[in-house]
Amino acid sequence: MSISRRQFCTAVGAAGLSTVVLPAFADDTKQQTLRVIAYNIYACKGWPADRLLAKKAVEKGQMAKRLAMELALYEPDIINFSESPTESITKEVAKHLGMNHVRFPSGGNWPGTLLSKYEITSSENVPLGYERPKDLFTRHWGRGTVKLPNGESLIVHSAHLYPVADPTVRLKEIKAMLAAMKDDLESGRSMLLIGDLNHGPDSEEYKLWIDAGWIDTFAKVGEGQGSTIKADDPKYRIDYVMATGPIAEQISESRPLFEGAFRLNIADENSFALSDHLPQLAVFGEEK
Repeated sequence: MSISRRQFCTAVGAAGLSTVVLPAFADDTKQQTLRVIAYNIYACKGWPADRLLAKKAVEKGQMAKRLAMELALYEPDIINFSESPTESITKEVAKHLGMNHVRFPSGGNWPGTLLSKYEITSSENVPLGYERPKDLFTRHWGRGTVKLPNGESLIVHSAHLYPVADPTVRLKEIKAMLAAMKDDLESGRSMLLIGDLNHGPDSEEYKLWIDAGWIDTFAKVGEGQGSTIKADDPKYRIDYVMATGPIAEQISESRPLFEGAFRLNIADENSFALSDHLPQLAVFGEEK
């Protein structure tokens, strides 16, 4: 009798292993993966939000279920939401997905959310070690610790950086984040950085991450341009799943999900996408 990957995750529980990849099944046909999605969900309004069907979906309270059902097709283990809606909606999404849920309040009106199939053992909003400067992290940044099935802890930074073309504020945010991450980066432990970073891979901001030791999963294994915005005709790559430490050696897939309900059908004036962004999926470990 074969069992699913999900059943296996539950069964292995706290098995002690040295990496985030779990051992192969007894029949050697599959092995455990960690599937991660970064997604700016546009406050769960649908996009364009003025489309009649998008308005109806919101009015009928369908958006949480629609979002959860589409995400569930990709069997995510960890998800970041930027531009989260009310907490009641994100909790509903988490319930549909069978996930734990942590909210990161915004310095403005753009809270973040970390969802995980696994236990989130700790979390901290804007973990600078001092009070948030008023001009920084007006979107969101939070740090969570996820307990993996092998008993190890994975640090996950969920972030949405400052928009606009001028990089001044973003550069300040990234430098502050890297200073706060310094000990973890130097320790070599596995970490993820996921979210809407609001800069391209050809920017000064991006270079700061790479110079600090972060690995861009798409740059390592992705194909094409990897654009994540907008959902009708994506031209810019600003949403990322980055990794560092041992987990960064296990990247097997990374791509934007320009498909299904994440994608706007430009041939249908009545259609809407779940957001103006596309989700960025990254997979760690191999499935045979």
